[in-house]
Amino acid sequence: MPTVQILPLPHHAGLPLPAYQTAGSAGADVVAAIDEPITLAPMARVAVPCGFCMAIEPGWEVQIRPRSGLALKHGLSMPNAPGTIDADYRGELKVLLVNLGAEPITLHRGDRIAQMILARAPQASFVVVDILDATDRGEGGFGSTGRR
Repeated sequence: MPTVQILPLPHHAGLPLPAYQTAGSAGADVVAAIDEPITLAPMARVAVPCGFCMAIEPGWEVQIRPRSGLALKHGLSMPNAPGTIDADYRGELKVLLVNLGAEPITLHRGDRIAQMILARAPQASFVVVDILDATDRGEGGFGSTGRR
């Protein structure tokens, strides 16, 4: 099992570390490390600090994803979902949120705002070729394999 090292920052004091809410959870919830409430108007975006830095083992990444309950109830999502935290990044985790709902939403200190998932992230080698192998799909793009 890989390890993610967490370095809490001063403004994280009193807040929970990332945590899995159930034994079967894939994502660990992260919370807002803010001192004052933040209100997002519809279509507004904000980078919300989580109050910690981390070190991820090489060959792994942390994916930051929206919480489904906030998306359903309030339209709160992430415009860059999933966000990628690379193994060599050492800055504070911040979650970019957008209010896609019709009403303003207010975030408070300690609110669970996203979930983080540890995933393998191998690096590939890229090779230039003269031709690609043929497939049944070929160059069919968006919607080419669904109903017509």
